[in-house]
Amino acid sequence: MGIFDWKHWIVLLIVVVLVFGTKKLKNFGSDLGESIKGFRKAMNEEETKPSETPPPAQPVPPVQQNTAQQAQGHTLEGQAQPVQEPQRKD
Repeated sequence: MGIFDWKHWIVLLIVVVLVFGTKKLKNFGSDLGESIKGFRKAMNEEETKPSETPPPAQPVPPVQQNTAQQAQGHTLEGQAQPVQEPQRKD
């Protein structure tokens, strides 16, 4: 007797029909069928379509800044220093 008993499925079907109505269920079924067909069509098109990969992009060389721009704060130069952990007093 579990959830797969035919009596449970009939009760569930009746509740769904009462809540949504037959017209909405009919529209839902046709919309679901159309979406599955569209998905299959897209998958078939992708399999038959040759993969077109764009050519690799050329790297752009970095722009050199003059020292006046660096002095204005546009470029930060420094060296990382380790952070000391605070001592815990238990």
